[in-house]
Amino acid sequence: MTTTKLHYTVPGMAEGDAERVVALLQGRLHACNDLHLTLKHVHWNVVGPHFIAVHEMIDPQVETVRGFADDLAERIATLGGSPKGTPGVLVAERDWDDYSIGRASTQEHLAALDVVYQGVIGTYRAGITELDKLDLVTQDMFIGQTEQLELFHWFVRAHLEDKGGHLATAGDRTETDAARAAS
Repeated sequence: MTTTKLHYTVPGMAEGDAERVVALLQGRLHACNDLHLTLKHVHWNVVGPHFIAVHEMIDPQVETVRGFADDLAERIATLGGSPKGTPGVLVAERDWDDYSIGRASTQEHLAALDVVYQGVIGTYRAGITELDKLDLVTQDMFIGQTEQLELFHWFVRAHLEDKGGHLATAGDRTETDAARAAS
């Protein structure tokens, strides 16, 4: 990601710290924009016996993650940055592959989403750790969003877990491997 010059920053925050916080926020903004589009894609392309349950479970996640994106962008602006929300910038700056599962069963999509959520939550948690020394206000935002993402991840995983607690996707690192394991 490219660093842009801040127009100003909030009182009490060094410009260098604000620039790093803006970069962390921008990374999460890209992740949330990508995630809400991916979730909507799943919503449109899921099929199978549990279709309606998954279809209806996904929409509240989409709306919540869209709200996260707005909050992240507004925090960037508050710190004097300029949020970048265009599709071209998202694709150019992200460090993950595009979601590759099309029309597929509920289990395949949920398995792939398990991997997606692991990645998103992992980067949020890394940001929380780094923000501990930079900006507790932004850290608080990350913590609140992570709580919701972890809840959504649990909703997804509950469909993949057997009564003994074994996940169908255990150890899978890619969404295609996870989808294959769950099918």
